[in-house]
Amino acid sequence: MILKGKTGIIFGVANRMSLAWYIAKSAYEQGAEVILCVANERFREKVGRLCKEVGAPEPLICDVTSDESIHSTYKMIADRTPKIDFIVHAIAFAQREDLQGRFVDTSRLGYHTAQDISAYSLAALSAAAEPMMSEGGSILTLSYIGAVRAVPSYNVMGVAKASLEASVRYLAEDLGPSNIRVNALSAGPIKTLSSSAVQGLKEKLDAQALSNPLRRTVTGADVGNAAAFLLSDMASGITGEVMYVDCGYHVTGRVSG
Repeated sequence: MILKGKTGIIFGVANRMSLAWYIAKSAYEQGAEVILCVANERFREKVGRLCKEVGAPEPLICDVTSDESIHSTYKMIADRTPKIDFIVHAIAFAQREDLQGRFVDTSRLGYHTAQDISAYSLAALSAAAEPMMSEGGSILTLSYIGAVRAVPSYNVMGVAKASLEASVRYLAEDLGPSNIRVNALSAGPIKTLSSSAVQGLKEKLDAQALSNPLRRTVTGADVGNAAAFLLSDMASGITGEVMYVDCGYHVTGRVSG
């Protein structure tokens, strides 16, 4: 078990379909103790019913738009464990109307909201985690190919993911001297609560299944297993990286089966 003896915090579990949930399951199966953090009371009730499956205590609520909430959350984490070995940032949000139509029509508020929740929160959570990673550790976030390509209907979220990937590189440089690694997984399209807001999701899933080298859609287990590797000491020399878990879609020029 590659995560035996490690303790990690996983932000962003919403339900069984969440990539954060698949990562939590994989980390638990690889020996880690996990603490789950959710966005609000509504999610705490849903996720609370899942906690026993990964040996986790009741989820903590963390509003990543509030520095006070982040500070309070880490204080509660410190009451549960003296140190943490990894954190998973699986948080993204954009207003539904900003995922439709044209990117050029994005409102100022919509742009700010997507950047704040989807990108800046990684820096905020990493800064708060650093003092608890006294022996080093691993920070992992989730991205998508829309960070580097103009994907229809991804719009402002693609711009936020580009900011997120740049943040990974800068955080890797800042936290490397403390032996803290920072990486991202860029997963292929998977049906989750967040992705359901993207228009044409089914068509995107079908197209990738036809056009990627493995000729299938990506699964939550694919993402969970890759995450467990990057969180473990087996990836001790990897930082500042964006690892694609998309059945090879990003390497091809094919657009149809």
